[in-house]
Amino acid sequence: MAQQKELRSVTEWRIKMTDGSSEALAPEAGLACRAWLAVKGLIMGLILKVCNFLKKAWNLGQNEPRKVIHCLKVGMALTVVSLFYYMRPLYEGMGGNAMWAVMTVVVVFENTVGATICKCLNRICGTFIAGSLAIGIHWIVSQSGKEFEPFINGISVFLLASAVTFSRFIPSVKKRFDYGAMIFILTFSLVTVSGYRVDKLLELANNRVYTIIIGTALCIMITMIICPIWAGEELYMLITRNMDKLAYSLDGCVGEYFNDSGSSSDDDKECDKKLLGYKCVLTSKATEEAMANFARWEPAHGRFNFRHPWKQYLKVGASMRACAYCIDALDGCVNSENEVPESMKKHMSNIALKVSSESSRVIKELARTMKTMTKSSTVDYLVGEMNNAVLELQEDLKSLPTSFINPQPLQGADCPEKKKTGTVALMDIMPLVTLTSLLIEITTRIEGMVNEVEELAEMGEYKSVADEKNQKQPAVSKTNVPDEHKEEV
Repeated sequence: MAQQKELRSVTEWRIKMTDGSSEALAPEAGLACRAWLAVKGLIMGLILKVCNFLKKAWNLGQNEPRKVIHCLKVGMALTVVSLFYYMRPLYEGMGGNAMWAVMTVVVVFENTVGATICKCLNRICGTFIAGSLAIGIHWIVSQSGKEFEPFINGISVFLLASAVTFSRFIPSVKKRFDYGAMIFILTFSLVTVSGYRVDKLLELANNRVYTIIIGTALCIMITMIICPIWAGEELYMLITRNMDKLAYSLDGCVGEYFNDSGSSSDDDKECDKKLLGYKCVLTSKATEEAMANFARWEPAHGRFNFRHPWKQYLKVGASMRACAYCIDALDGCVNSENEVPESMKKHMSNIALKVSSESSRVIKELARTMKTMTKSSTVDYLVGEMNNAVLELQEDLKSLPTSFINPQPLQGADCPEKKKTGTVALMDIMPLVTLTSLLIEITTRIEGMVNEVEELAEMGEYKSVADEKNQKQPAVSKTNVPDEHKEEV
């Protein structure tokens, strides 16, 4: 009996495989073991997500170190302004209102100098105007009597808050003074409501204004002195980068359409990057408008004067987007399912590639003009070459065989007359005709870009090439001139 029980205790289940072998079936894990495995998997998944997040943050810091510098500047500003709480002499001078300086640093410190100055001035003006109005209304209330004080305060808060909130919907106010309007509503409501219970209202308002001025002044000093990031320079670099991308996309689209030779995978990836460049131009409108708005608040810096025409950059960007829309349609022709006969492509390839090349040369010259901030002496010549290439393209379109443009009616797909005459269905050549018409439209819009950049050069007082040559030439010393005459005598 003992042997039978021992045999039963060691009995195991086995499964027979298709190849004739057998494998033992492992017993199912218990409830505690399964719970531990679930918790372990949850912890490992959480650790993996944290590691991936840290890796992405590290890569972001490596690719854009200025964002790391901005974070350090914010930490420095908060540390300095916290001294009003840590040091007793400063705390006794400001009291509990020192917290308003800390709050000011948190809400107004932005990545660029222009954005920080915009928020600082909006906060100071909104706080000062709202505080002044609240003190004036408090004086009127004090002269009217205690019984009318709640009604006057409530009516004033209702009217002014409603009016200022409505002003935030006005585009010009929303673009430049939206934050100031919000601070006005906040400050006026706080001072008016607290004035009903606080006796020393004027002292309270003064302390809050002083702490806000201290916080904003500290933010402006740190953002302008330590590794400043100028919104105007960011806008300038964005426009020039987009111009280069636009030129590369135009060359890439037309080159891919007429490229007959097989290309490797690396070449395909590089071509795709060039084709996607114009999409950056299409999606940069909001960034350009924000940067131009902040750049108006900035002082003179680098090569940019105080009255630099930042609005003109928006017009340049708009003309670039008009050209990018055509390139987007051009990309649709490249990816069209209708295949154009190779004979048609060969007939138009050289002149189409010439038009795209001349057009991209004009765009690159405009980008070089903006990068160097000098008036170009060759842009008119390049525009002339581009227009000549367009005329040649139009002549080639007129010189197409009539059998291609006006094909005879076909009786069937395999009609022998079609093979003899080489006639092609009209729908087969539509992508090619559309592409050529888009190229002609792109050249017209490039001329609009040239006009906008030339106007920017005039308004921004770009230097001409002759002026730069005169500056580089060494000055002729006047002392040698009389000596030469003496030697001749």
